Amino acid sequence: MNIRSYTSIADLVSIGNASSGFLSIIMITMGDYVLAAKFMLLAVIFDSADGWVARKFNKGCDYEFGKQMDSLSDIVSFGVAPALLLYALCSSFAIPYFNIVIALLIVICGILRLSRFNVISELCVDKFVGLPIPTTALILGTFYLSGFFSNGLALIIMGIVSLLMISTFEYPKIKDIKVLTIGGILLLLTFLPQKISILVASFPAKLLFTIMLLYLLAIPIIDLYTRFFRSGPNVR
Repeated sequence: MNIRSYTSIADLVSIGNASSGFLSIIMITMGDYVLAAKFMLLAVIFDSADGWVARKFNKGCDYEFGKQMDSLSDIVSFGVAPALLLYALCSSFAIPYFNIVIALLIVICGILRLSRFNVISELCVDKFVGLPIPTTALILGTFYLSGFFSNGLALIIMGIVSLLMISTFEYPKIKDIKVLTIGGILLLLTFLPQKISILVASFPAKLLFTIMLLYLLAIPIIDLYTRFFRSGPNVR
């Protein structure tokens, strides 16, 4: 059948997501890691917008086609692109091939996470089971642009991110308009030219990286605390 009968406006946004991820990969091969990180963050903006566009314009359109488009785009932008960027940035790490192992882990866990999401998405309306996959691009991209990037710490963080994607921890879906607006503004500010001022240009990335780390770690800590310290029998 004609592909146009399946494609909607939201699917074009998903293509923008995938295109940004592909351009990020191209920048990595050219050695421009700053632009690669920025293209990954641009993919996050497209990914955040496609849900809103779908609700606004896609009434009566093929939901299943759009869901597959979204997932295929995500694995390019938030699976392959972050994995390649991490591999390139950490190629000089002291432990040989460790960067390859963690990069491969990102891709594998990303595929597993998206596959599970497609199966259970209709059952989990207000939460994510496992860490959302755009977190890979948000954390690695902002960490690199923040100015205090460390390859050892990046490998550890991205290893944790990968495992949390396939975990059963329930991460809340952020729907508050004010929070989303602030996040969107910070994302856009990460595109400031580095020539303006390294301190000024890197501040949004520092702030976003800190926020994402808190989001990453707070849910497992609260969940484990509840399980082990508050669910046991009362002791008199």
